[in-house]
Amino acid sequence: MSSKQPRWTQTWLGGVRSAGVDLGYPGERLGLPREGSGSVAGFGRRIGAIVIDWLICTWAITQGLLRVDPARAPWVPVLILAAEYLLLVGTMGMTFGMRLLGVRVAALGGGGPGFVAVLVRTFLLCLAVPALVWDRDQRGLHDRAANTVVVRL
Repeated sequence: MSSKQPRWTQTWLGGVRSAGVDLGYPGERLGLPREGSGSVAGFGRRIGAIVIDWLICTWAITQGLLRVDPARAPWVPVLILAAEYLLLVGTMGMTFGMRLLGVRVAALGGGGPGFVAVLVRTFLLCLAVPALVWDRDQRGLHDRAANTVVVRL
């Protein structure tokens, strides 16, 4: 019995796109371009940026500048990361890691995010789990709660 339809497990495991449902490109519902400047930043750039920021906060600042052992005080790097995000995303729309990888945080209405949005986004980002739950526009729960999106420069 040969049929052209995929098995139900292939459709279920592959998601709705494998079932033939067109959801559009990430950011289309938000009015963002498909590619280039202003398009939704990919997962790799976002993860790379947070890793760079985490290394700066853990090694350079916590261990190098403050001489605090992160193993003995694991909350110190998290507080420094939160301070970095509040200060840099709140003023420039990006952190050091984001700048190096060519992404920034933007408000859905355009421009940079406001202080309350940055505060909400930073708090949820420090909890880690909301940042790991994504929607089809590649926005984590922290971005959805703050009405922000991470876009390419």
